[in-house]
Amino acid sequence: MQDLDAFLRLYEQVANSHDFDQVAPLVADDAVYWFSNGSYAGLAAIRKAFESTWTAIAEEDYRITDVRWLIANDDAAACVYTYSWSGLIGGQRRSGGGRGTNVLARTEAGWQIVHEHLSSPSGQ
Repeated sequence: MQDLDAFLRLYEQVANSHDFDQVAPLVADDAVYWFSNGSYAGLAAIRKAFESTWTAIAEEDYRITDVRWLIANDDAAACVYTYSWSGLIGGQRRSGGGRGTNVLARTEAGWQIVHEHLSSPSGQ
């Protein structure tokens, strides 16, 4: 489990680099991401979603907390967590967050995300 927690910390760190070339090695080529603004399949579509967010939210700071691993074995893992973000939208400080789910698979490249789903907090 320790290596999985380290993977998520690295993912958070590279997401905050605002450089998808740093994020890409942690995401499977055929990954599927579900965000509140749409669904994205494959690295090219996921790159576009990340870069669009970084353009819309200047200086975005993304955080993953309250991680709970639902399953973890040698080949696959799944977790749920709370995520939060803050940054500048139209020059004004904004923040938000919600719930996240990640499914990981161990590949020749190491752990990679094969699915991510971010949604609004419960009740909203």
